[in-house]
Amino acid sequence: MAQNTHIDRRFSIAPMMEYTDRFCRYFHRLLSRETLLYTEMVTSAAIIHGDAHRHLLFTPEEHPIALQLGGSNPDELAAATQLATSYHYDEINLNCGCPSDRVQSGMFGAVLMKNARHVADSFTAMQNVTDIPVTIKHRIGVDEHDSYSFLCDFVGTVADAGCRTFIVHARKAWLKGLSPKQNREIPPLDYHAVYRLKTDFPDLEIILNGGVTTLDQTLEHLQHIDGVMMGREAYHNPYILAEVDQRLYGRQTPSPSREEVLAQFTRFVEGELANGVRLGHMTRHILGLYQGVPGARKFRRYISEHAHLPEAGTEVLHQALNALNEIRV
Repeated sequence: MAQNTHIDRRFSIAPMMEYTDRFCRYFHRLLSRETLLYTEMVTSAAIIHGDAHRHLLFTPEEHPIALQLGGSNPDELAAATQLATSYHYDEINLNCGCPSDRVQSGMFGAVLMKNARHVADSFTAMQNVTDIPVTIKHRIGVDEHDSYSFLCDFVGTVADAGCRTFIVHARKAWLKGLSPKQNREIPPLDYHAVYRLKTDFPDLEIILNGGVTTLDQTLEHLQHIDGVMMGREAYHNPYILAEVDQRLYGRQTPSPSREEVLAQFTRFVEGELANGVRLGHMTRHILGLYQGVPGARKFRRYISEHAHLPEAGTEVLHQALNALNEIRV
C-alpha cells in the first residue's frame, strides 16, 4: 500500500526497552505536543501469539506515536502489522539495530543488517498490508561489516523496496563481546557517516540517533539531516522536552512548568489507579522531572521509597512535591 507520509519526524524519543511504555509516553506527551513517540520494541510473535491488546494499547493523547516491531519472519511481521493497523499508529518501525543476545537468538535486530535483501522483503510484506508508513531503524554497521559502502548497500537495497525513512544509530553494533549497554557507549559515534548518507540519498528521510543530549546539538544535526532521535537523556532529564515545541517546531505557546506537568500526570494516575495499575509502574518514569533543581533528590527519594507500597496513591506525588519545596523555600 502507499505510505501516508504526513509525520513530522524532526524530533523523536527513541524506543527503549523497559522504559517507553504507555505511562512513560503519556508523561512525555505532557511535555511536548510535537515530539514523535516510540513504543518499546514488541516482537511480532508476542503480538500474534500473546496478548495483542496489551502490547498495542495506547491513549489517543500519545499521537503522534510509532510502534517498533522486532522480528525476522516476513509473514509474522505482516500479520503483526495488520493487527497494529487497527490501532491507528502513525508509523510502524522495524528494528534492525538492537544488539541484545535475546534478539540475536531470534535472528532479528542488528543481525538483520547482514541480509539487506531479507530486510527489504520484510519491509515489503509489512507495507503491503497497511497504509501506515513502515520505517527502518538500524546501525551504521554490524561486526566486521562496517564500511560506508556496506551501509549504502543496506540502505539502497531497502530503499529500492520502497522504504523512504531510515533512523540511523550512528554507531556500529558488535554482536559478540559487548553487552547492549556497551553497544550504546563503546563503538565510536560517526555522525558524518549519517550526514553523508543524506547527501548520497537526498530523496530519503534520514533521522540521526545516538549520543544526542541537548537541543543545541539537535539543532546542529538538523543542518545536515531530516530529524533527530534522542534516547536516555530524554528519559533521565525529561524536562528537556518542554522546549522542543518552541525551539524545534516554532510553536508560540509557553512551555509547561514542571508543576503543571506533575498536576496533569497526577490526574492521569488517578484514573489508572482506579483501573488497578500499581502506582510504582507509573511514577518510575517521572523521577527525573526536577533534575537539576534544588530538592530533586528528595523528590526522587520520596517517590522511590513510597510508590511501591500496596496502598500507595496520588498522595505520594503531593508529598514528594512538598519534600522538594521544603528545600526550595
